[in-house]
Amino acid sequence: MTHDDALATPTENDEPAAPMRRRKAHIRESNEAHLVACAEAVFAERGLAGASTAMIAERAGLPKANLHYYFPTKLDLYRRVLEDLFEDWYRAADTFECSDDPVEAIGGYVRAKMALSQRRPLGSKVWANEIIHGAEHMQDILTQRVKPWLDSRVVVIESWVSRGLLAPVEPQTFMFMIWAITQHYADFDAQICALRGEREISRRAFDDVTEEVVALVIRACGARSP
Repeated sequence: MTHDDALATPTENDEPAAPMRRRKAHIRESNEAHLVACAEAVFAERGLAGASTAMIAERAGLPKANLHYYFPTKLDLYRRVLEDLFEDWYRAADTFECSDDPVEAIGGYVRAKMALSQRRPLGSKVWANEIIHGAEHMQDILTQRVKPWLDSRVVVIESWVSRGLLAPVEPQTFMFMIWAITQHYADFDAQICALRGEREISRRAFDDVTEEVVALVIRACGARSP
């Protein structure tokens, strides 16, 4: 397979222009998603410095030239992985907007974060490794996107505290605690499985763990419904 123009290019007599553009856009989106998923796995295993576009292309089953058609440099692809991870994280954060009831809002957020750790553990490792190494390649994501969202949650948490719906917690510390607990199940999954004496955590066991984590967080902040 070459780049998307070479996959299956209809002639003007085969398809109308608009459907052809939509088909090509779908092909490009599918190919990019495949490359991002493969890159995420390689970056999780090797880190940015240890990974190469040749490794990622091999994982994807594509010639390296095809990868560079979509992502000219390794850093371009790395940034795309980080941005894609943030978008997933941000969608999970939508659950915080669903209710003014802190029990519902916090519980929903913790469940969404746990689900993301189960579904995308390699991505969490890429994110964590970037942070550990100083977040050089995602300062803009942190300052321009994560921080405004966190600041908005601080206002909500402070409101809950002032209304007596939460214990007097420090909002940022509380949020950092949620991130640390939920992402632990992705970043330290090998340790968790070893200590549990299991090769992997089953879906049912993970669901049970999730509800235990939710209960612990709710108790820790003293959340109660209005």
